[in-house]
Amino acid sequence: MKSYYVMTLFPEMIENASSFSITGRAIRDERISVKAFDIRDYTKDPHRHVDDAPYGGGAGMLMQVQPIHDCFLAILEHCGGIPRVLHLSPQGRCFDQRLAEELAEEEELVFLCGHYEGVDERALELLHTENISIGDYVLTGGELPALVMIDAISRLVSGVLNKEASHEIESFSNGLLEYPQYTRPEIYEGRRVPEILLSGDHKKVDCWRQRQSLLRTKERRPELYEAYIRSHPEEALNGAE
Repeated sequence: MKSYYVMTLFPEMIENASSFSITGRAIRDERISVKAFDIRDYTKDPHRHVDDAPYGGGAGMLMQVQPIHDCFLAILEHCGGIPRVLHLSPQGRCFDQRLAEELAEEEELVFLCGHYEGVDERALELLHTENISIGDYVLTGGELPALVMIDAISRLVSGVLNKEASHEIESFSNGLLEYPQYTRPEIYEGRRVPEILLSGDHKKVDCWRQRQSLLRTKERRPELYEAYIRSHPEEALNGAE
């Protein structure tokens, strides 16, 4: 069972959100575990403060090193080794499907959710954190990025999805966006399901889907298309398409 630990000021947010859908089922099936640790529980301040003004001045407050470090030490008591620690930060490496696949191989992960103006640098050094970003924008805290990452990572863990191969044909799994899909009814508001999908010819369907993935990627994410074609030049679409 994979274990994911979240260091947060809002444990209820992590626990509630991770209890639904595929992630929740994976927890109930004991494929993964998600445990939230409240950083405030480890502060030595009688008022449970975990932040203070930054040395040198500046706007806002910083999360203090002591509560974070002690919280991490408590997590280590549950770990079988030294886990990778991921600090959710807009300054970090951009999270993508390739990184999700890499992290899905880890038995244990720790997510550090920052708040206020950030985290005392010494906490990041002591925990040997890796900075990870889910995009070039700023959020009020790291909880939403942590939940996004746990969702993306856990669904790649063996046994989490009903069909082991289902994640292999999704967007980004092969460097392309996923092809369009359809279900009943066959006709709705005059819009028909493409005839080839009703043909029963699986080879032709596969070819159509690959072509649609190429077309969609070229239109919507040209940088992904160009990267894919560099390693698959035989699949390049001509300019008229």
